[in-house]
Amino acid sequence: MEQSNPTRLQELAQFLRTRRARLSPEQAGLPNEGRRRTPGLRRGEVAQLAGVSVDWYTWLEQARDIQVSAQVLNSIASALRLDTDERKHLFMLALQQLPAEPIAADTAVSMTLQTFLDLQGTSPAYVYDQRLNIVAWNRAASLIYGDYEGMSMRERNSVWRTFLSPYVRQLLQENWEHHARHRLAQFRACYAQAVGDPWWTDLIGELNRESPEFRAWWPRHDVLNGPEGKKINHHPAAGLLVFEQISFRATDASHLTVTINIPSDEETTAKVRKLLQRM
Repeated sequence: MEQSNPTRLQELAQFLRTRRARLSPEQAGLPNEGRRRTPGLRRGEVAQLAGVSVDWYTWLEQARDIQVSAQVLNSIASALRLDTDERKHLFMLALQQLPAEPIAADTAVSMTLQTFLDLQGTSPAYVYDQRLNIVAWNRAASLIYGDYEGMSMRERNSVWRTFLSPYVRQLLQENWEHHARHRLAQFRACYAQAVGDPWWTDLIGELNRESPEFRAWWPRHDVLNGPEGKKINHHPAAGLLVFEQISFRATDASHLTVTINIPSDEETTAKVRKLLQRM
């Protein structure tokens, strides 16, 4: 914790006290020892559930400036039965950072989100998960970036596709290396949440075997998040297409990221519209 912000420490202490006060022993899986003078759990019970000392937890509720790790915060969040939003709030107060999100198994998108993609019209739009798998898309994206419907899940992984698909190299041409390095840096940032996971290990191994560029760049440990900005594509039927890219998290599924490539000029808009009408 930073030593210079007592207001934040007081806010953290008050938050912990209110969460403790609302939780009964029965809710926490503890025996009910009869009526209590004050509602909620005792500090010692929270400490026991979280696997920390009573003194240490007491100092936290007293707004003392002590060191706290993400692992301990997760234990406290579990002990106090915090929901997702409360857990994020706890991490922001204690560490000024959000907790690492677990890799979600469910990659299905809602009908509302799919409708949103479809309504983008001449703006190719897609959704990817924490593994950078493309899990939803609109028709413009499929016509420009490839027939996602006909691809396997591995082929729809944007890192695999970037490094091993000849079509992507043709589409990006002189901009391929910039795109590939950016996508790899995104992949490295996501990998931090799943180091040692067999799915990631298998994909990294395959890319190391099949792509000399991946093999050369992976050891650099470059890390990056965020959209690429301007995207220049060379489509085999439409020709030169120029887009401005924007990305954001889906509010109804925070493990999914929505990317929209907006035509940067009228010529690109007209070319995409013609593709949609013709194909």
